[in-house]
Amino acid sequence: MQSYIFDIFPDLQAFDYQLHYDQLFLNQQWVLVNGIANKKAVYVFKDENTLTITENEAVSKTSWQIDTENTFSITTEDGIITVKAYFKDDDILVLNHHNTNNCAFFINENSYSDELNSFDDVQKFLHQKYAQKATELIYEHEFYYIKKAKEYGPFKVEILAEKVKNKSISEHCFVRDVNEYDYSKKLRIRDLLKAF
Repeated sequence: MQSYIFDIFPDLQAFDYQLHYDQLFLNQQWVLVNGIANKKAVYVFKDENTLTITENEAVSKTSWQIDTENTFSITTEDGIITVKAYFKDDDILVLNHHNTNNCAFFINENSYSDELNSFDDVQKFLHQKYAQKATELIYEHEFYYIKKAKEYGPFKVEILAEKVKNKSISEHCFVRDVNEYDYSKKLRIRDLLKAF
């Protein structure tokens, strides 16, 4: 796999049979993001090496198999292709055409309350997913703040919000995550409160 894919999607996790096969991969409705503006394609990988592809209500069946670790062979109308499978979280699947930069990106429609029929739906799904994740991260993290050249903390966001409400600190104070060493990101308490 080319390293640029890891730049686009950091923290990709290689397909692991024990972790992914039954619970996350098999019998799920994987919507192909590539080309969704033109047509919706849903892939369902089933037991016994059957792959069902539904495109605009036309259903076709083909085959697939696990070759080694995270490498699959999929039979297409153009022949057999070899892909490497990766997960970005539990509901985003990336299939990288072996030894190329070509990737297919899929979203598990089963994990979304609405249907994914367009690029706008994909954007909405990703926004909801990662906005919620960011809020959870901010809620759990602790931050230092600086006031009149003195550092205080670390505090969780709810404590900082209470201090702002009580006017003991300003929402304009700079903050830094406990894992950062300086305030170079220019993040302020008000930025945290917007996402909280």
